Amino acid sequence: MTHSAERREILLNVLWLLFFGAASAWWCVSAAQALSATFDEPTYLQLGLEHWRTGSCRALMRLGTMPLAVDLQTLPLFLWEKWRGVPIDPVRDIAWILPWARAVTLVFWWALLLYAMRGARALAGPWAGRLAVAIIACEPVFLAHAALATSDLAVTACLLIFFFEFRAHRNSRWPKRLLLPAALYGIAVLAKASALVFGVIGMLAIECERLVAAGALRDWRLYFKTTRPFIRDAFWIVAGGLALTFFYCGSDWATEPTFIKWAQTLAPGMLHDTMLWTSEHLRIFSNAGEGLVQQIKHNIRGHGAFLLGQEYRRAIWFYFPVALTIKTSLPFLLLPVVVGVIRPRALWNWACLAALALLLFSLNSRVQIGVRLMLPLLACLSVGVAAAVLRSNRSLGARAQKILLALVGIGLLSNVVAAVRVWPEALCYTNAAWGGTRTGFRLLSDSNYDWGQGLLELDQWRARRGIAEIDVWYFGLDPRVLRPPFRPVLPHSAEWLRGRSLAEVMRGRCVA
Repeated sequence: MTHSAERREILLNVLWLLFFGAASAWWCVSAAQALSATFDEPTYLQLGLEHWRTGSCRALMRLGTMPLAVDLQTLPLFLWEKWRGVPIDPVRDIAWILPWARAVTLVFWWALLLYAMRGARALAGPWAGRLAVAIIACEPVFLAHAALATSDLAVTACLLIFFFEFRAHRNSRWPKRLLLPAALYGIAVLAKASALVFGVIGMLAIECERLVAAGALRDWRLYFKTTRPFIRDAFWIVAGGLALTFFYCGSDWATEPTFIKWAQTLAPGMLHDTMLWTSEHLRIFSNAGEGLVQQIKHNIRGHGAFLLGQEYRRAIWFYFPVALTIKTSLPFLLLPVVVGVIRPRALWNWACLAALALLLFSLNSRVQIGVRLMLPLLACLSVGVAAAVLRSNRSLGARAQKILLALVGIGLLSNVVAAVRVWPEALCYTNAAWGGTRTGFRLLSDSNYDWGQGLLELDQWRARRGIAEIDVWYFGLDPRVLRPPFRPVLPHSAEWLRGRSLAEVMRGRCVA
């Protein structure tokens, strides 16, 4: 490639990234201003500001929430607070601080788009990189979470960066092979605790693809010798990442009351005395380990799920595979199928393999509160499928190439239309094969549809109809529900009913 051609390619990449990045960022910023707080956001705002003010991660760790995304989203608010000398009240000031916190998520959004381009470009050339950017930027499920001050988009970006750099430097010297991936793995874990497992799963899949491509796994008798360097490297990457995680989270250097309470319940004897003395003198809490353990316990316990109009008391193995087919756009779902028909081997790349590994892991995941937990899977699939499309396209005749590219273009255009139509409620997006967005609530709940984000729209509906006050049975934590014209109600609560029937309490009132 000549120098001028290389410059034109770089310019086209920059313009492509700027166009899709700016257009999607505008969608996110405008949606962020139109939506009330989702269930998690008020807590994140409060605890993020508390972390900046006190330096303690204790409250976040008790929730199992890692601090990186929360810290970055509340950093502008803390700086404003210090500059003005006026404390921010997350309850009173929610209306103006929430859009600012949400805007910071765009830092991770741009990083995701950039590394999607780099990942697909490394696999199949510049147009694969551009296609990956377009796929992600036009996909409603990504846009929905890029407009929120939560950690799901953040960990998705961090994991994709980690996967790319890990794969790119497998044959490099130790600073790039170990030190850089360890730092990126730690950053991903700091974004969300699920990266602790997702990162390892991704590394295994990526290394499997690399060894197969190199022909290193042909003789099963040499498997241990072949994989030993990876086992050693993975150990140091995980250890280094955890060291960074613990360093960032720090410690209050205090005892843990629950540890002391547990030790006191032990039967009298040497074990009781030893554990009680240890619990009373081990002053290392709170630390990152507490947050990670909370998330591990959460996944082990699990909880019920709502899928296809049916409530399950326990987690179900098919939740994520089915939910993903509902919440992901049809063009995105059909792309790997089309490529699989044309040239199945084109799908063999580290990104598709990492997506497949995460999908298999999802069968055992017991935290079934939305496809947002599988955004890293969709990001890897976007990169892998974009590369596969370009690879398979090269094996076709001229006419077939035009047809395939036309289908891809039509699919992207239909996603743009869908994103515009579903604005600002992309959290509710349901593809046409499952009946469309209007009926999506019959199939899924929680962060897949109603995450508490519709309070402002309800107020606009009330104002248009001239209703002075409206009772709200609300699943959410937006503090604005406590102020007029809203009145929170709890019709499922015996204490709230106070011996009266629901009909008696609600007669003559407007209830949402």
